[in-house]
Amino acid sequence: MALIAPRVAPALPADDALALQRALDGGTDITVFVDGTVHRLPPQARDAVVDLLARFSRGEAVTVSSVEEMLTTSKAAELAGISHTYLRNMTDRGEIPVEYRGTHRRIRLAAIMAWLEGQKKKKQAATAAAAGEASDAGTSNGGSAQ
Repeated sequence: MALIAPRVAPALPADDALALQRALDGGTDITVFVDGTVHRLPPQARDAVVDLLARFSRGEAVTVSSVEEMLTTSKAAELAGISHTYLRNMTDRGEIPVEYRGTHRRIRLAAIMAWLEGQKKKKQAATAAAAGEASDAGTSNGGSAQ
């Protein structure tokens, strides 16, 4: 798959962003019309559209680009939001699988996405554990209501 140049869309004006934020609040049901025909998006496409709209609603500028299935370490690091060196170290430790094309490392998009999902789950677990500890501390300090 060839990469198409990224398209950068500027942030929405504040009033438009606020209206979009209100429309999205609590909902993920997106209906897409193309030439007057309703199309139901598959879950991955729906999630991408909702994410795009949510970013606009927060007043963010957005860049849309395509990603090849096999990524260079630079592209993979950029996608993951980590440094190129950190990513290479993770591949050396076997934390992220890597394939070689000659002497060049290539990483599958699915491997980066799986790593990102794992990071998200770790963060959620740590947040839940911290909330549990705070709750336990509140009850052990005589914080029960009468």
